[in-house]
Amino acid sequence: MRTRLLILASSLAMLGWGTVLPYQYAYAADTRDWGSMVAAGASTLFSLGALLAAPIGGRLADRHSPVRVAVLAKLVAAVGVGALIWASTPVAFLAGMALFGVGVTAAGPAQSLLVLNWTGGADRRQVFAWQFTGQALGMAVGAFVAGYVVDLQRLDGMRPAFVTAAGGFVLSAVLLALAARRGDVTQAQDGAGGQGSMVDQPQLGVSRGEAIRAIWARPALRWTALVTVTLALGFYAQFESGLPAYALTVLHVRASTIGLASAVNCLVIIGLQMVVVRFTAKRSSADLLVVVGAIWLASWVLLSLGSLVPAAGAWLFVGAFGVFGVGETMYAPILNPLTAELAPVGYVGTTLGLFNALQTGLSAAGPLVAGLLLGAGWSAGFLGLHAAISALAVYAAWRLRGALRRDRSRAAHPARRDELATAA
Repeated sequence: MRTRLLILASSLAMLGWGTVLPYQYAYAADTRDWGSMVAAGASTLFSLGALLAAPIGGRLADRHSPVRVAVLAKLVAAVGVGALIWASTPVAFLAGMALFGVGVTAAGPAQSLLVLNWTGGADRRQVFAWQFTGQALGMAVGAFVAGYVVDLQRLDGMRPAFVTAAGGFVLSAVLLALAARRGDVTQAQDGAGGQGSMVDQPQLGVSRGEAIRAIWARPALRWTALVTVTLALGFYAQFESGLPAYALTVLHVRASTIGLASAVNCLVIIGLQMVVVRFTAKRSSADLLVVVGAIWLASWVLLSLGSLVPAAGAWLFVGAFGVFGVGETMYAPILNPLTAELAPVGYVGTTLGLFNALQTGLSAAGPLVAGLLLGAGWSAGFLGLHAAISALAVYAAWRLRGALRRDRSRAAHPARRDELATAA
């Protein structure tokens, strides 16, 4: 029951964000007439806020209750997006987006720890998949509803979206608190003393620097970090602003097409997620990440056809978002469990937070790169750069595959077990 409440909480949080995400660029750039740099800067500050919050949220989740960390972070996100209701200047809008990024990302490592704590090893990939599906459903419903309630011709036309987003995060925080209380009652009835967590507590007195050195000491984690970064740069860094900007300025599609593409992306995830999880249940995580990188690469090739065939630009854009969604059905359920599995004992939250910080920090450059390349009319460079990044993700996942095989060989070799334990 607790995992169901957690999945519902994730879905409600993304419901409101789905109403904001497809339209924030057009709202800041055109409706408010603040220009493309402010619109791109809003996404960048969202990512910079996430960069600051991710490692702090992960370390707090290691040392304190992950439930409390997640609830507090969601309330901060509610305040940030709620402040956008009254943001009448670029500075206020940028500040609200930065605070929003802090809240959203600080909650991420804590929620991942809750999945790890509340589920058995055999069920974790499936629960992560359901959580991601719930988030995609929330975004799809939000994007669909936004098409009827958001009016980009009016200065207050985004107010319903901001109110919905703030309310979604508040309700999400309440559900997480209820899930934790239900767990406490169940443990009291069963006479259990803990949550059955697979996450050991960190050694007290160990500095943040020592924890980071322990994380980077593992080659498989280093390749996982590169996979995380390149897959994020290859799609998620451009999802909020770069791809909408490409659609508006190069393909010349209507703003509603961006919302449609986001909805199609979410619906593909919802329709295929559990089928893909069942089909890939026995397959190597690294092998599946190679496939994800290849799908990202294919999506950028499809997007490039839009500029060559202008008449089909809108449909190719929507179709590319659908192809991206196929890759996401493998990306989300695999990456966090794999990272947690490889993390040093007692530092799962710290590792997840650090990887989230790498992902969002480098992704912060995404909107600025898109603004510079597309603003200068270099759409071919924009497409080529991200195709190359996706190819690098394929290479990194392939190297991760080899590193994981070497780790398994060491673990199976009796003479090297002590060496492996010392490295951990």
